[in-house]
Amino acid sequence: MAACAIRRGLLSTVSKCSKKRAHRILSVIKYNSGLELNRPRLQCSSCGLSNFQQTRFMSSRPEGKVLEPVGVFEAPKHHGKYETGQLFLHSVFGYRGIVLFPWHARLYDRDVTPPSSESKQDPPGTNGSKEVKGKTHTYYQVLIDTRDCPHISQRSQTEAVTFLANHDDSRALYAIPGLDYVSHEDILPYNSAEQVPIQHELFERFLMYKPSKSNPPFTARDTLQAWQEKNHPWLELSDVHRETTENIRVTVIPFYMGMREAQNSHVYWWRYCIRLENMGNEVVQLRERHWRIFSLSGTLETVRGRGVVGREPVLSKEQPAFQYSSHVSLQAPSGHMWGTFRIERTDGSHFDVRIPPFSLESNKDDKAPPAGYSF
Repeated sequence: MAACAIRRGLLSTVSKCSKKRAHRILSVIKYNSGLELNRPRLQCSSCGLSNFQQTRFMSSRPEGKVLEPVGVFEAPKHHGKYETGQLFLHSVFGYRGIVLFPWHARLYDRDVTPPSSESKQDPPGTNGSKEVKGKTHTYYQVLIDTRDCPHISQRSQTEAVTFLANHDDSRALYAIPGLDYVSHEDILPYNSAEQVPIQHELFERFLMYKPSKSNPPFTARDTLQAWQEKNHPWLELSDVHRETTENIRVTVIPFYMGMREAQNSHVYWWRYCIRLENMGNEVVQLRERHWRIFSLSGTLETVRGRGVVGREPVLSKEQPAFQYSSHVSLQAPSGHMWGTFRIERTDGSHFDVRIPPFSLESNKDDKAPPAGYSF
C-alpha cells in the first residue's frame, strides 16, 4: 500500500507550502512504534510554516503496514520546466509518478479579468459573453505508479488515455492505463536512489537509468520518442478551461479522439477530463449534473443526472478535489459543451457551480490507434 492515510496527512502540509512557493522542504520523518511522526521543526523559507518539515517521505507495505523511505524532496521549480525522468509526488492526489514529456496548453481562466487582446468569447447560447484570455501553461504527460492507484480515492478511476478501435464498431473504446496529465504547480519533485522507482509496465520500455546523468538520472529511450511522435494527435493537450463558483473550482480539459463511420454517417469522438476543487473550508457534496451539448449540425442536447460517473463525491478540507473523465460523440466535426453541477451544503441548501464553456474541435486528419504499445 503506497499512498495511504499517513502519506496523505503529510500531503496536506506539502500542498499548503508548495502553493505558497516554498523554496526548500527540509528534514526527515522518523517512524516509531506508536504510529506517531517525530518531526524536527524547521521553517519554510518562503511561507514561514513552522510545522513544515518533510524532505523524506514514506510509503507503506500492505502486509505489515511498515513504512519505508521512498525519496527526498527537491525544491519546486518556479521557472522553466521539469525534464523527462523527473520523479514527483502529486500535490493533490498523492500518487508517485514520473514525467515523460511536457505539453504547452492554452489555459483559459475565467477567474482572471482579461485585457481586450488574446481573449476568447463564450460560444453562442452559453448565457454569457465573457471574453477569457488564454495564457500558455505547462502540463506534463506522466506515468502513475501502479502501487498507488488503489489508494487515490479522490479519482473516479485510474487515469488513462482512451482511443477509438480501428474497426467498424464506432463505439468501441480502448485505454492505456496509468497515463495522466499533470499541471506544473501540481508537481512536488523528489529524487530516489532506486533504479526502478516507479512500478508501471511502460517504465522500462520508455526510460532508462543512467547514473552518469545529473538529476534526474533517467533518460528517454528511443521507444518513448518514437511513441510520442507517432501518437502525438492522440495525446496532445491544447486547451484548458477553468472557472470558480462559490469556492468550487472546475477545470476542464477536452481531447479530440477521432472520427468513425456508423450507419452511413460520421461520428466524431472527444474525451474530457474534469477536476472539481473545494478552495474553501465548507464541506460540500456534488449531487447533480446538468449538461448542454451543442453540435455544429444544429442540435442542442440537454443531459441531467445524479452525480458524475456513478458517484456523488464529497469535497472537504481533507479531500478537497475529485477528478473524472468521460466521453462525448457528435455527428458533426465540432460543437460546444457547458453546464452546471448542483452542489449541496451540510445544512441541506444547494447552489449551482458553473462548468466553463469549452469547444469540441476536430482535427483535419483522422487518427489511427496508438502505435508502439501491445494490447
